[in-house]
Amino acid sequence: MNRKQKTMLGRMVATGSLLVALQFLPLGGEGMFAASIGIYLLIAYDILMKSAKGMVRGQFLDENFLMTVASLGALALGWIQGAEDYNEAIAVMLFYQVGEWFQSIAVMRSRRSIAALMQIRPDYVHVEREGELVTVSPDEVPPGSVIVVQPGERVPLDGEVLSGDSSLDTSALTGESVPRSIRPSDAIMSGCINLRAPLRIRTNKEFTESTVSKILRLVREATNRKSKSEQFITKFARIYTPLVCSAALLIALVPPTVLLCTGQESAWTTWLYRALIFLVISCPCALVLSIPLSFFAGMGGAGRAGILIKGSHFMETLARARVAVFDKTGTLTRGVFEVMAVHHSEHADDELLRYAAAAESASSHPISRSLRAACVRPFAPSCVSDIEELQGLGVMARVMGHHVAVGNARLMEQVGTHALPCHCVGTVVHVAIDHRYAGHILISDALKSSSASALARLKELGIDRNVMLTGDNQRTAEAVAKELAMDEIHFELLPVHKVEKLEELMSRNKGRVFFVGDGVNDAPVLARADVGIAMGALGSDAAIEAADVVIMDDDPLRIPRAISISRRCVRIVYQNIVFAIGAKVVCLLLGALGLANMWFAIFADVGVLVLCVLNSIRAMYDGK
Repeated sequence: MNRKQKTMLGRMVATGSLLVALQFLPLGGEGMFAASIGIYLLIAYDILMKSAKGMVRGQFLDENFLMTVASLGALALGWIQGAEDYNEAIAVMLFYQVGEWFQSIAVMRSRRSIAALMQIRPDYVHVEREGELVTVSPDEVPPGSVIVVQPGERVPLDGEVLSGDSSLDTSALTGESVPRSIRPSDAIMSGCINLRAPLRIRTNKEFTESTVSKILRLVREATNRKSKSEQFITKFARIYTPLVCSAALLIALVPPTVLLCTGQESAWTTWLYRALIFLVISCPCALVLSIPLSFFAGMGGAGRAGILIKGSHFMETLARARVAVFDKTGTLTRGVFEVMAVHHSEHADDELLRYAAAAESASSHPISRSLRAACVRPFAPSCVSDIEELQGLGVMARVMGHHVAVGNARLMEQVGTHALPCHCVGTVVHVAIDHRYAGHILISDALKSSSASALARLKELGIDRNVMLTGDNQRTAEAVAKELAMDEIHFELLPVHKVEKLEELMSRNKGRVFFVGDGVNDAPVLARADVGIAMGALGSDAAIEAADVVIMDDDPLRIPRAISISRRCVRIVYQNIVFAIGAKVVCLLLGALGLANMWFAIFADVGVLVLCVLNSIRAMYDGK
């Protein structure tokens, strides 16, 4: 518990103790009233202040106003009736504060999982400078610096391991409890904890662009986006509060006035008492508090599982999803390409690879990296100029004075030559030198080990169609689709064509389509989908920025888990809405008919609140 919660607990215990002691003190008249007012102010002063501030701002029709009116009215009734019993007024506030205290404890618990992500921000970095280690702030380390991370320390910046053989705790990023091995030349993400041996790392990003910073931005964004359910509650409260206040006023005035006009005893205090009970019961705190709490707890539980959801709206939309659309490379496949063969080359195989690798030297695409990795004698950078990347086609450049085009068959047509077909399954990279076809290079990409099981799990969850959109050729796309039992595939697509295909699917499945991708070319589709899911913390910045959900590792099985967490959370939200409104309607009718006293009103209000809050806490756990 924090200090505020401990203070509130102390106030509640003191109020309860004084309330019991008051029953045994020989007080009466003004003495009893003064003692009761003192105890009442002890437990109610903060609610009274909030209500007063709301009235000053013109925004007073909230639960604080309802509780203030009801409790002060109960005090007034006790004084007017001369019963010298002010226990109900004190109890109204005491039990309301008990409900608020339970709610604050629940919020604190749900915040912990998200707060754990916030703790991944490093406080310092050990930087090598002139042979010595200097400790500085992460913001002061430029890309290309060499840093040292000791065992037990958190990796402060993204980079590449220069030396050291260790293992990493990545649970804060991916939710994975099993440590990952790390070796020289491996890429390393900030936010991981080094477990075994010192690591020397060459940084490749500024701190503001590191994985840690991206996560922190996503966490901050996640609490600022409301779902339709939350928006419904906000609108509901604005209408509900003045409505019940008006109803309470009518209960207090209309029946006794009618009785008076008909010559019967008016019983003003009886109907005023019923109106006050009506106000206590009507307090909508269970509904108003439990809905956002449920979503907050759900996002916290998802964060612990390595899934960052940017807002409750996307959690609600993901829960309704019925069509899953996937990019292929880097999403369903490992995105690690290897050169398998060189066909129809007029040059030596290694010479064709040299020209292709040189033209692709400025690209970060996995295919480009595989060409450079396969080239054992690369051209010097000074031999390459005029590099031009053509989206969806390939790359053109000048290498050793020769015009080189590397890409798909459409690029070959554009440069005035004809691509020869390849009968092997894989990605085919065609090469033209000086506008003459020079051959093609066959590159293959393996499926991720969990892709098939992830798609099968989606079917179990009720996803109607699994669809793949890819820029690869028909043979490669069909081979992958067959292995994964895809329902629908579309191949040889440019980014703009992917958006068009996605929109076709969305028009047939209103608000129920999510897209999963990881590359720069996926950003437009991620932004257009009902829910965009970016795969991997090492995915492109554009994809992560455009996505609504970020999977913190490359495991496709996180996708059905995200859906399970979302559906469980939304079920809990609907349970709270139905239970809170249903209980309120029944209790309000009993109060208006005089079948419920103030004590019943107190327990009804606090009881519904506590039950809804306890139900909301369940959203922190995905039931896995």
